[in-house]
Amino acid sequence: MVENKNYDGAVPNISIETIIEASLEEVWESVEDIQSHVNWMDDAVSIHFIGSRQQGVGTIFDCETKIGPFKLTDRMEITDWVERETIGVSHKGLVSGSGRFTLLQLSPRRTTFTWEESLVFPFWMGGPFRNPIGKKILEFVWKQNLKNLKGLIEGDNSSPSLS
Repeated sequence: MVENKNYDGAVPNISIETIIEASLEEVWESVEDIQSHVNWMDDAVSIHFIGSRQQGVGTIFDCETKIGPFKLTDRMEITDWVERETIGVSHKGLVSGSGRFTLLQLSPRRTTFTWEESLVFPFWMGGPFRNPIGKKILEFVWKQNLKNLKGLIEGDNSSPSLS
């Protein structure tokens, strides 16, 4: 599980995963391109890099995020980058915490994608995000994101998020 040093016990850790019918290399090619995350993350409106780095540890970017009525810009820094295995980020700003994508090859054409997050939201956003209902909302959004990614990689163009 992702460690969040700011974690105060009020926001549950979230871990979701999907199996993608594609090689580890194909999945990695899709997720290593941070800018392209807006193509499969329904809650990511835009990504703007701070500086020239766009990959690897130390890359910093602002991600404009929207879930329901909540819209904010999340400053993120890549803290862990292991080729074809892991991308870890820290969230700084109104939302703090950490997250990680982990890939595991199951067979030459089958890869598990795991997404873990531990986030702390500001008090004024505390309503739905500081209880089990908030966890369910985030899980729903992120499960849809993984469905979008799976469809994108496997070539399923039927998802409305991929148009």
